[in-house]
Amino acid sequence: QVQLQESGPGLVKPSQTLSLTCTVSGGSIASNDYYWNWIRQPPGKGLEWMAAIDPYDGTYYSPSLKKRTSISRDTSKNQFTLQLSSVTPEDTALYYCARARRGTDEYDYWGQGTQVTVSA
Repeated sequence: QVQLQESGPGLVKPSQTLSLTCTVSGGSIASNDYYWNWIRQPPGKGLEWMAAIDPYDGTYYSPSLKKRTSISRDTSKNQFTLQLSSVTPEDTALYYCARARRGTDEYDYWGQGTQVTVSA
């Protein structure tokens, strides 16, 4: 059974950089079959895809967030991370990591989500 678990600071001050980690168990992030994604949901809004990393360390970003976002992975720890710079209160959201089969938009496993609040 694949499990994903997000971890992060919970509270971040405006203008700081948010760093989130997704730890994967029950499956390898080095697998050639999957992309690893970050998705968020601001309060009262829908899901927003943010970024993905593929089996060859190729990275993909939402155009609206590309300038502030970086995704990377550490196969030795079976983790992948998201960094979001220059955060504002509009970045307050529930942040999820999720796995998608390569070449699809179908997410088969999700983390439970971690709440991030941006506030002074």
